[in-house]
Amino acid sequence: MKPRQAAVIFILVTVTLDMLAIGLIAPVLPKLVLDFLGGDAPGAAKMFGIFGTVFALMQFVFSPVLGVLSDRFGRRPVILLSNLGLGLDYIVMALAPTVGWLFLGRMISGITAASISTGMAYIADVVPREKRAGAFGLIGAAFGIGFVLGPALGGILGNANPRLPFWVAAGLSLANWVYGFFFVPESLPLERRKAFTLRRANPVGSLVLLRSHPELFQLATIQFIGYLAHEVFNVWALYAIYRYAWSAGSIGTSLALAGICTAVISAGLVRPIVARIGERRTLYLGQFFGGLGVLMAGLARTGAVYLGSIPIISIWNISSPAANGMMTHRVSESEQGELQGAISSLRAIAMMLGPGLFTFTFAFFIDQEKGWNVPGAPWYLGAFLLFVAAAMSTRIPRVNAKTEPAAVAPPE
Repeated sequence: MKPRQAAVIFILVTVTLDMLAIGLIAPVLPKLVLDFLGGDAPGAAKMFGIFGTVFALMQFVFSPVLGVLSDRFGRRPVILLSNLGLGLDYIVMALAPTVGWLFLGRMISGITAASISTGMAYIADVVPREKRAGAFGLIGAAFGIGFVLGPALGGILGNANPRLPFWVAAGLSLANWVYGFFFVPESLPLERRKAFTLRRANPVGSLVLLRSHPELFQLATIQFIGYLAHEVFNVWALYAIYRYAWSAGSIGTSLALAGICTAVISAGLVRPIVARIGERRTLYLGQFFGGLGVLMAGLARTGAVYLGSIPIISIWNISSPAANGMMTHRVSESEQGELQGAISSLRAIAMMLGPGLFTFTFAFFIDQEKGWNVPGAPWYLGAFLLFVAAAMSTRIPRVNAKTEPAAVAPPE
């Protein structure tokens, strides 16, 4: 196997195992929090919400830090340190005697999971410019596989022992660290490394890079709108229960279907679509179908139609790899880590803002005291955002990734 191919496979395995580990603990973490709080359901719901906000906050703060560190010291040590830290973190959570220890574990998870941006930079290092969108699509497939298998396996293990999924997640992360330590090479040559500066590592300062080129800023804005729209899925289960009286089993099945569609489309469609119509058209085509599917979910009068919206929404998954590929063409090779860190910070901001935006919209439009009942309102809002992003995407100039010269890094 070629070194470059082996390196890409390692990144795909890393992301898959990271998502698998996160999925493993998803079915048992709420119950564990509830037990620690003595069965106080409202208190557990609030605490779980705090966990999510803290996780996103850690991503926002540390994604640019790890990205800039990887530009300075290389991708390999940052990824390996993250895998090791994640494995040890799951051990802490498995042994946690109080909810405070779980809270600490979620903070550490947010920091170490921020290394996914470094994995994206690794791919940008080893994959030719014209093939990056397809490689980023495989990352999406890895997310989908982890999202399908993790919760299913975690539920089975959790029935036996609520702490067991944490131990299995720790084992997967540590095994990944061992493999990477012995078999994965560094991807960033010494001559392409860039000095570490606090300005670049600052989560706000890192966003300055996204304003260094008008088209890069446009793409970043489009990506942020897409990330924000994606947070509409925070109401997926609540909406299904409210409108269709779905059971937990039906919700689980729908999430598994979403994961399968994500994996199939990301792995099988991104490369041929980008090769045929280019990254720019792939970007807005995916956003358009995503908006169409989200609108369909809001209009669905039956659970079957709601379920049928999933494959259409999933076509949206071709957009992000195309956008990422286009963005990597507009910065120098020594700034790929900083770029991916800045993109992850945008995603984290959306993760902090989006849940409240869509859940409060849902609550507002089903409030009987207001005299209306429009449960599809959050989906209509999500569809509007995606159609706006698609319209903006049509205005991005065409770029030939094969012939465009790499961006030149500005002087320090």
